[in-house]
Amino acid sequence: MSLLKIYNTLAREKQPFTPIEPGKVRMYVCGMTVYDYCHIGHARVMVVFDLVQRWLRASGYDVTYVRNITDIDDKIIKRAAENGESISQLTQRFIDAMDEDATALGVQKPDQEPRATAYVPQMLGLIEALERNGLAYRSDDGDVNFAVRHFAGYGKLSGKSLDDLRAGERVDVNAGKHDPLDFVLWKASKATEPDEVKWQSKWGSGRPGWHIECSAMSCELLGEHFDIHGGGADLQFPHHENEIAQSEGATGKTFVNYWMHNGFVRVDNEKMSKSLGNFFTIREVLAKFDAEVVRFFILRAHYRSQLNYSDAHLDDARNALTRMYTALKDVTPDGLPLDMAEAHAVRFAEAMNDDFNTPLAVAVLFELTNEVNKTKSPVLARQLAGLAGIVGLLQRTPQQFLHAGLADDGDLETFVLEQIAARADAKKARNFAEADRIRAVLLEKGIVLEDKPGGLTEWRKA
Repeated sequence: MSLLKIYNTLAREKQPFTPIEPGKVRMYVCGMTVYDYCHIGHARVMVVFDLVQRWLRASGYDVTYVRNITDIDDKIIKRAAENGESISQLTQRFIDAMDEDATALGVQKPDQEPRATAYVPQMLGLIEALERNGLAYRSDDGDVNFAVRHFAGYGKLSGKSLDDLRAGERVDVNAGKHDPLDFVLWKASKATEPDEVKWQSKWGSGRPGWHIECSAMSCELLGEHFDIHGGGADLQFPHHENEIAQSEGATGKTFVNYWMHNGFVRVDNEKMSKSLGNFFTIREVLAKFDAEVVRFFILRAHYRSQLNYSDAHLDDARNALTRMYTALKDVTPDGLPLDMAEAHAVRFAEAMNDDFNTPLAVAVLFELTNEVNKTKSPVLARQLAGLAGIVGLLQRTPQQFLHAGLADDGDLETFVLEQIAARADAKKARNFAEADRIRAVLLEKGIVLEDKPGGLTEWRKA
């Protein structure tokens, strides 16, 4: 099998993957801030790094995968106040919703899913270490800030120099800071904030800044130096840049070896935003499309590319996935283990080892689909189902997929079966116009009929 290469944002090139500890991988991914329902951009992060951890495990690595939950944040405090509910009530409600969305999309649970509020002591420890190292100071307003210009390596992930960074763009402007580029590590409490977001520290009552949360959780659960850190491209600067500065400034060690960032999601070739009215939650998308179709839509694009969301692209993904399931409908896999030495599997592995090149891997799945259709080979059906299973696809029976969303509707299923029987009677009576009319009526309802040898008729969603 070819060796895994990963595009390392820090190095700006693909690099052979060599774990710190042979055979083991420690990976951290920035998770969701839980004050609202997850959107399609969050879906991409969850599915992409689910894919990464699945392939690492399939490649024989012992993986520890950590994806955090940010359950304390300005937006969370504001939303809870607007709703008249506690912080914990708000965050638990949206954590539950996030878990439901992730499960629907076939996203496996991370090994650890730390909540920021449970790691405040570790955050305080890091801030104290930064203060000792001359990288943190308390400002007149009571906040504790990171002194960016005192950390020599700042900008190495984003490629931004300090002179190029302008205050007011993507950094806070605060009169209490020594430099407008400095960022907050510890926020002094405000009298208007609820008690549940106030922790005691040597600097008085307060709460952590966003950036220090991920440094503390990752270092506590994976060690001060670990293999892979991932997240969306929007986090590269300033969040991940600040994580590096904090972590390396506190420990004096290299923080992470490989940085991975998935591309943005666009909607009909425009940036997704609430102001443009093209903002979709996962729940809204799943109300229109099967969850596996959404997962397949995300996976068939390379994780570093921009992903253009549209109903037309989801329809195309549904048709493509339907072709794969249809190929398996009449051919039962032989039940033997997946053969990774088989030619299609070798090409699939080569694609996945080339920086998780899912477009090429999916192309191999379609080659297998065509071969299964032609040969009806149980061996190739096994390879198709097995390789797709590695990336979380084709894990239902063909009937479960092809009838998804319809089979649970007893009235509709009964209607379909009655119409199929009426069509069979019409064909026996050589009333082909009536048979065609019935087919057309069902097609209008999203039902496709497929006539099989021996007079059998099967149906599926269009």
